[in-house]
Amino acid sequence: MKPAYKRILLKLSGEALMGEQNYGIDTNVAEAVAEEIKAVQRLGVEIAIVVGGGNIFRGVSKSAGSMDRSSADYIGMLATVMNAVVLQDALEKLNVYTRALSAIDIPQLAEPFVRRRAIRHLEKGRVVIFAAGTGNPFFTTDSAAALRALEVKADIILKATKVDGIYTADPVTNPEATKFDEISYQDVLEKHLKVMDASSISLCMDNNLPIMVFNMKDSGNIMKAVKGDLSIGTLVSVDGKSLATS
Repeated sequence: MKPAYKRILLKLSGEALMGEQNYGIDTNVAEAVAEEIKAVQRLGVEIAIVVGGGNIFRGVSKSAGSMDRSSADYIGMLATVMNAVVLQDALEKLNVYTRALSAIDIPQLAEPFVRRRAIRHLEKGRVVIFAAGTGNPFFTTDSAAALRALEVKADIILKATKVDGIYTADPVTNPEATKFDEISYQDVLEKHLKVMDASSISLCMDNNLPIMVFNMKDSGNIMKAVKGDLSIGTLVSVDGKSLATS
């Protein structure tokens, strides 16, 4: 089966890189993710990645304590840079050409984010990892994923999480929760479903950018998502239908 999308934005949570740990980075997980990304790239898919930093520090978490929100968010941005460097290293060990682009100036570790440069890297077949979120406090990495996806003209956001889609409630705490196979942006907002923050959902809705939410812990799911397999998660779009199959 051919890929359903030519250019994707893969959103990886920082927590996903923890593996079974309670904190930090499991390099074995990073290597496994890199293997899947390499397999997808072999299909000719152009891949951009936004990685979170919640495995190290999150500005709105208890670990931030009484810190000023702006200061805490900047520390969270630095955490995403650390994750980006780890993922870049894992990819380059597999001979996958990779570029890390940061929204904050940290030239020893990453190139500065420039939209046209990012697009050029993608056109040349390089995996592009966007670090440091949007570069602004009070914005999540979900917002960064939506923004960067639109800037590089990605066909879809693939949001890799710890659950296999969007549910009516938290399936971990509520066994009665039911899964949506497809759902519209408007329903996500009206039902207050916590798949992504409201600002990122609104941005995707305003620009008709679909979102696929799936469980990255199941090996091969990134490939399935790229091929348009809707059985592995939940598709969020204008009317809950795939642009790849409509």
